[in-house]
Amino acid sequence: MSEPQDSQVDRRSFLHRASALAAATAVGSVALPAVAHAAPASTASTGTAGLVDVPARSVDVSELTIAEAATLIRKGKLKPEQLVEAHLARITEFDSAYQAFNLVLADEALKRARALGRTRGGALHGIPLAIKDNYYTRGVTTTANSYLFADFVPPFDATAVRRLTAAGGIVLGKTQMGPLATTRATTPDGRITTVNAWTPNDPTTDPGGSSSGSATAVAARLATSAVGTQTGGSITAPSNAQNLTGLKPTMGRVSLHGIVPLSYTRDHPGPLARDAMDAAIMLTAMAGEDPEDPRTQGLPPVPDLMTAATPVRPGRARWRTRIGVIPGFTSGTSESAAARTTALDVLAGIEGLSVVDVTMPDEWDLLTNAAFNSVRLPERSEPFLPMLQSNLRGFGVSVTGWLQGALLGANEFLIGQRAKVVLLERVLEDLFEQCDMVVQTSPTPFDALGLPELALPIGFTANGVPIGTILGGKPFGEDRLLSVAAAYQAVTDWHHRRPADPTAAPAALRSAEAQDRGRIHAEEVPDLMQ
Repeated sequence: MSEPQDSQVDRRSFLHRASALAAATAVGSVALPAVAHAAPASTASTGTAGLVDVPARSVDVSELTIAEAATLIRKGKLKPEQLVEAHLARITEFDSAYQAFNLVLADEALKRARALGRTRGGALHGIPLAIKDNYYTRGVTTTANSYLFADFVPPFDATAVRRLTAAGGIVLGKTQMGPLATTRATTPDGRITTVNAWTPNDPTTDPGGSSSGSATAVAARLATSAVGTQTGGSITAPSNAQNLTGLKPTMGRVSLHGIVPLSYTRDHPGPLARDAMDAAIMLTAMAGEDPEDPRTQGLPPVPDLMTAATPVRPGRARWRTRIGVIPGFTSGTSESAAARTTALDVLAGIEGLSVVDVTMPDEWDLLTNAAFNSVRLPERSEPFLPMLQSNLRGFGVSVTGWLQGALLGANEFLIGQRAKVVLLERVLEDLFEQCDMVVQTSPTPFDALGLPELALPIGFTANGVPIGTILGGKPFGEDRLLSVAAAYQAVTDWHHRRPADPTAAPAALRSAEAQDRGRIHAEEVPDLMQ
């Protein structure tokens, strides 16, 4: 791999495409201008790429990464059925405490595992996965955790699910999520369900956003990996909250076909994984052009993400990379600030990486404030206008946010879309002249701009709660992000740590009604919505 893909992409053509995408919100799906790029040095890995030596520390198969499990399966030392059984056993024993799943497909998963055990495949062959419940699954209810979709059974799989299963992945079940992908996982009426796997007896610890069921499933070792969606932080936030490596790709890298929509220009499907290699394996399977989604067309081909996520050697990065540090990133005396400082020191000590202070583009605070961020609201309300007119109760606790979107003025929406294009131009031309990626304390505004982000663990609080950070990259910079994360994880061990199992007696945790986990009220939702 001679150069990362972000160095081969014409940033101006990405800006033109983003402008066209913003305009497409008013007219529906249209053909978008292609993104100009140099010929790739290499394309997506296949076959045995991503397979690794399994360390002696891995004694419980539920603790294995994708790469480790796939290696054992390929060598005939582990059967897919054994791996699935181990995860189903943990779901049976502990998910009454975690409530990560709203549907478990035990019989179907075991049947598929037995069939896959008679063959050999690549890096996802026989791997048990958890699917966020806004991804269509053929013949299986897809509720988006909403009254509106309570009985919806899709006739086909989402493109991302189809690609994961075609690569050998096994669907264990559907995960709890924020109602219509808005808040942390609750029932549609706001009762808190999923808890953070690191503090299962304390529901006040935020599990991280609407993909929290997927995050808890992976962190609690109920699945080897999972998928989520991000519109305003719901891949990166639960990954940071639960010691995972989450990757929100560039807009269009993964098809949104067959996913219940939230925002046409801001929805991003992506993996929540245990380390950089697992995230690379998952994204390799999920990514690529889809004739059903114009946002995926005219883009650079998927590069060799698995090689990018393979460390050259401990202490050395694959590519020279300038990591930008935003003002205030390490300010204060909090445990998070201390962890960020230490993480930057580690990164600066890796050969090929440099840490540089950056200044933010002009009018940064104005262009990233809550008012401009609210332009996402009409995009989510528009597809649901008939339901808003006929069935307000169907939106449950999140109804206030949907009404806000329906009532936002057209002039505000247009100004916001134009401001987003201005902001993207300044990020591409000003911020990324100073660095190749940037560390962030928030997913804003990269998710709004369609730029890639990678969340990774960097420490723990004194109370044992994970601390993470976010790397934001240039358009189609997933390979560079993965390479830096892999280099960091080669010299740290945060990502190897697993939470203790719940101590509460499972018999006392059999139903949400038996638990007092609190409630999110409608008036709180607008401030919590992604």
